[in-house]
Amino acid sequence: MIVRDLEDARQGDRLVNSNGWDSTRLLLAGDGMGFSFHITRIHAGTSHEFHYKHHFESVYCVSGDGEIEDLETGTVYQIKPGVMYALDKNDRHRLTAREEMVMACCFNPPVTGTEVHREDGSYAPAAELAKSA
Repeated sequence: MIVRDLEDARQGDRLVNSNGWDSTRLLLAGDGMGFSFHITRIHAGTSHEFHYKHHFESVYCVSGDGEIEDLETGTVYQIKPGVMYALDKNDRHRLTAREEMVMACCFNPPVTGTEVHREDGSYAPAAELAKSA
């Protein structure tokens, strides 16, 4: 059984800070669950473009207010508590927070915790990360 406290995890290397957001990785590839689980905060007034070419992600909004734009179609969806979205086609997207958003996120394949967003907004493929570890 794995039990982790969010606030404890934020005090260590499981907290990843970026420009306008942070993510606490509660489950990682090394935990052997087949997915990773994160609590991510998108800071108010920020907008971020992502394109997870090698990962599927599902996201549930716990709190806050914002929107997600599908950058292929231009469709914009409102995000508020209780709304889930899944990037089932490795969708290139822009996430914008009107107020701080707290999101519960799952990635498949799981992230290792060492990933950084590349210039195109993606993470490297899991196999590539495993070779460099």
